[in-house]
Amino acid sequence: MSTEGDDPGDRDAGSGGDREASEDIEYGIDEQPPLGESAVLGVQHYLTMIGANIAVPLILADEMGMTEHPEITAQFVGTFFVVSGIATLAQTTFGNRYPIVQGAPFSMLAPALAIIAVVTAGGVGGGTDWQSALLQLQGAIIVAATVQVAMGYFGLVGKLRRFLSPVVIAPTIALIGLSLFDAGQITGTDQSWLLLGLTLGLILLFSQYLDLKHRAFRLYPVILAIGIAWALAAALSATGVFGADHPGYVSLGDVTDASLLLPIHPFQWGTPEVTTAFVIGMFAGVLASIVESIGDYYAVANMTGSAAPSERRINHGIGMEGLMNVFSGVMGSSGSTSYSENVGAIGLTGVASRYVVQVGALVMLVFGFIGYFGQLIVTIPDPIVGGLFIAMFAQIVAVGVATLKHVDLTASRNTFVIGFALFVGLAAPAYMGNFETTLAFRDAVGLEAALAPILEAGVLADTVVAGWLEAAAIAIVDTVFIIGSTGMAIGGLAALVLDNTIPGSREERGLAEWDRVTEDESEFESFWERWVGSDRNS
Repeated sequence: MSTEGDDPGDRDAGSGGDREASEDIEYGIDEQPPLGESAVLGVQHYLTMIGANIAVPLILADEMGMTEHPEITAQFVGTFFVVSGIATLAQTTFGNRYPIVQGAPFSMLAPALAIIAVVTAGGVGGGTDWQSALLQLQGAIIVAATVQVAMGYFGLVGKLRRFLSPVVIAPTIALIGLSLFDAGQITGTDQSWLLLGLTLGLILLFSQYLDLKHRAFRLYPVILAIGIAWALAAALSATGVFGADHPGYVSLGDVTDASLLLPIHPFQWGTPEVTTAFVIGMFAGVLASIVESIGDYYAVANMTGSAAPSERRINHGIGMEGLMNVFSGVMGSSGSTSYSENVGAIGLTGVASRYVVQVGALVMLVFGFIGYFGQLIVTIPDPIVGGLFIAMFAQIVAVGVATLKHVDLTASRNTFVIGFALFVGLAAPAYMGNFETTLAFRDAVGLEAALAPILEAGVLADTVVAGWLEAAAIAIVDTVFIIGSTGMAIGGLAALVLDNTIPGSREERGLAEWDRVTEDESEFESFWERWVGSDRNS
C-alpha cells in the first residue's frame, strides 16, 4: 500500500511552508508499534469513550422502556460497540485517515429522544413499544445520513474550509470540552469524590509527573488509572464497604449473568420506518455532528503537529461519517461520529498512531459480540468515568486555546468574536437545558398556538399545504432546539458568521498563517488513489 502524499509529517518546500511534529507525540499518525503494544494502546483509546458510548444506548433504552428486557438491552449496547469498531476502521482506512475513534454521538441524542417521546406517546405509527420507537429512529437516521453522504462526497462541507479561520476553530474546539463540564458523571449529586479524585489524580500523576520516569506511565496513564480505581471499587464492593446504592458500587454478579455471545446483525429489530418530520429533526442533529467533527479534525492535526486538514480530507471524513451513520441505522443504533474523548487521549498519551486506533477498533468489534465484555464495561462506576472526563475534556479545551497562536489577539474584533462564541456556546445550551425534549420546547415557544389560526383558516384546512406548513414550522423549531443544545455547534456558527462579516485583515484573523500550515489538496489521497492509482497529478 502506498501512503505517499498522505503523511502529515511530510511537506514539500514549495507546498506552502514548514511544520514541526509535536515533541509530545510518542507515536505519529503513520507509525506502527508492535501488535501487542498496539492492542493495549488501542483499548486505552477506547476506554476514554466508554462512558459516552455506553451512556447513549442506556439513555435511549431507558426512554424506550427497553431496560425491562436485560438481554435485549445488552444486545443494544453491544450493537453500539460493533458499529463503533466498523466505523472507526472505515474512517481510518477509507475516510480522512485521522486516528479518531468513531462512536455514538450526543449531538444526535436530542432528536432521538424527541422521536422516542412522540412514538411512545402514540403520536406516530401503530405501536408505542420500544421496537416501534427504534424502527422510527433507524429510518430517520438512514435518510438524514444519506444527505450527509452527499454533502461530504460532493464537496459541500469542504467548501466551508475557506471561511474557517483560527478565530472560528479555536472556540469550536474549546467548546467541545467546555460543553461537557456538567456531564452527570462529573457534577451528579450522587457522587463518590474518593473515586473521582483518585482516578483524576492517577491520570495526572502518570501523564504529567511520572511520564519521564518510565515509558509505561507516558503511554498507559488512562488504562493504569482506570484499572487501579476499578480494582479498589470492586474490592470495596465485594467486602461490603460500598453498598448497592453507592455510586462506586461494582456489581460483579451482573457480569457472570450475561450471555456469552450476542446475536447482532443488520435489521435485527425489524424494517426501519420513515417519517418526514423525524428525518428533518434528525438532520439538525447531523449538522451539529458535522460541526463537531470538523473541530475534531483540526484538533487532531494541531495536537500531532500536522498540517490543518485540506478540503478533500474534510470532505472524505464527513462523507464517510455519513456512510457509517447509514450503517448505524441499518444495524439499529443511533448514529456515529468522531469522538472528542479520543482526541483528548492523544494529548495525554502522545499516541496518535492510526494503526493503534485500528487495532483497538478490531478488539472492540470482537468484544461487541461478547456479552461478558459489555457487562464488564458497564460495571465501571460513574465517578471513575467522571475523573477520566475531566482530564480528557480539559486537554481538548487547551488544544482550542493553543490554536489562537496564529491569531492577532491585540485586535479587538478577534477578542470579541472569540469571547462571544464561547459565551453563547455555554449560555444557549444552558437555556435549552430547561426543556427535556423538543416537545417541551415547542410548547414553550407556543408553536401549536401560533399555527392554529393559520391551519384553521379555510383554504389551508385539511389540505396537503397545511400539513407541509406544520411540518416545516416544527422542523424549524426543532432545529433551533437541537443546534442550540449543542455548544460547539452554536458557538462555532456564531464565530463563523461574525468572523466572516466583521472587517478584519487576513493577518489579523490568522488566515495568512493558517494557509501556510494547511496541507495542499494533493497531500491527501483517497483510498482509491492509494490502492488503484490516479492520474490526478499528471
